[in-house]
This record gives sequence, C-alpha cells and structure tokens, in this order.
Amino acid sequence: MTALLAALQYPNLKPVAFEVGPLQVRWYALSYLVGLLIGMFILSRRGRDPDAVYKPDHAYDYLIWCTGGVLLGARIGYVVFYNLGYFAEHPGEIFQMWQGGMSFHGGVLGVIVATILFTRFYKINFTAFGDEIAAAAPIGIFFGRLSNFANGELWGRETDVAWGMVFPGAGDVPRHPSQLYEAVLEGLVLFVVINIVRARWMKKNGTGMLIGVFLVGYGIGRFVVEFFREPDENLGHVLLGATMGQLLTLPMMGVGIWLILRARRMGAESRPPPYSESGEAGVSTAG
Repeated sequence: MTALLAALQYPNLKPVAFEVGPLQVRWYALSYLVGLLIGMFILSRRGRDPDAVYKPDHAYDYLIWCTGGVLLGARIGYVVFYNLGYFAEHPGEIFQMWQGGMSFHGGVLGVIVATILFTRFYKINFTAFGDEIAAAAPIGIFFGRLSNFANGELWGRETDVAWGMVFPGAGDVPRHPSQLYEAVLEGLVLFVVINIVRARWMKKNGTGMLIGVFLVGYGIGRFVVEFFREPDENLGHVLLGATMGQLLTLPMMGVGIWLILRARRMGAESRPPPYSESGEAGVSTAG
C-alpha cells in the first residue's frame, strides 16, 4: 500500500507552464486560452451551416467578448460566492487572478451578460446563438479542470481507493483527484451528450434546448462530484449537508429544465431564420 501511495503522489506541476523570456505563461491562462480558441473554431465551423443565425466571422469577434465575460464573471463570482469576507479586507487582491480562485457559476453569469450584449450589438438571436455556445463550452470546462489539477487546487476528500492521490498542502493522506472527475463529467461527457442532442433533436425543437441541456448536465455532474470534492475550507457544508457548489447548481438545473420544456413546447416552427448580411434576419428573440 505504501508503494502504491508513493506511485500516486501528485506530480507537483509548477503553476507556470512555460516561460518566454520575462513572460510567464501559467496553466490557468493557458487552459482558458486553449478552451476559448477551440470553442471559437467550433463556432466558426458551425456558422457555415445554411441555417446558422450568425456568420463564421462572428465567432472571432465573440472570442473577445466571451473572454472578458468569463474572466470577470468567474473572478467576481468567486469573490462573492466563496470568500467575500476575505476580499472585503483585502480588496487589492480581487483581480490577482493568477493566484487562483475562479467560480464556474460566476463565469456562466459573465458569459451570459457578454452574450446578451454581443447578440444585441450584432442583431443575432440570443437563444439560437446560445445553443451553439452551449454545445462548445464543455471543451473549455475540460481544460479549466485540468488547470485546477495542474495548480494542485480543489482536491478531493480523503479516500482509500486505488487511484487516491497525495496533494501538496493537503496532508499526507490520499484524496480523490476530483479535478479529473470534473474534467471528465463536466467536460468530455457533457460535450458528447450535448452534441448528440444537437445532431438529433435541436432543429426539431425551439431554440434554447442546448442551453437547457448544458445547465442540467453540468448541474448533475457538479452535484455528484461535490460528494468527492473537499468542501471549501472557509465555507464547509453550507445548508443541510450541501456544499456551496451543490446549492448553486440547483437554480441552474431549474432554469435548464424550464428551457428544455420551453423549446419542446415552441417547436421547430419557432426557430429564427438564417442570418443575413442586412442584419434583419435571425434577430427574433422567439424560441
């Protein structure tokens, strides 16, 4: 058993992925960049669909809006949801993102705000565009969770399973590598599920279905993994044994279920027309 635990010691990766002269590229920044670039590529490719409500070039413009939304939202969400007392006393550290501390739920809110502003500016149907974002977003989550693992943060609860891992700063006992669980469930599995739904059912229903599947799928995955993830030290179990992460998934899943039912009720006839260069098509918010 001792040899096994030694073999599963955390690899102790440095927070800096690589250096170019004086420039340090950290895993956090690299994971966000890779996830956003892959998402942009997927959006651009799908913008070539004859029925698309946006054109491929919009994907490159959206990258800038989305980057700002996800970074600001994720950081502000972490400050508000998880450590408000600390940052109230240390406001100068609020935007020191390289130190870690990002909230997925805050990032979602930031992306929603950025997407609302973007679609209004370019006169694109919000929910139809949001469906395509939802279909690509799990790739970004996958890389984000890998960066959590590389940073040696958000580790799991103590365990005696064969793949338990000893993380630096978490004592000498093996723990669940919960970051990898989340990378698989919230990233890879969710990506496959959403894109199966997209291929088989999206165009048979109103818009917003994929956003709903994303919210429900992420909520289920996160809720389950929280049983294996160590609760935040400053919060612990918040209500009735549930963690903050679990509580925040509940409204997400509720909204997701509503969007799925709404899309099914409205039907394919409610879908907006394809985008036109005049900016007059694809604008309707119906669906």
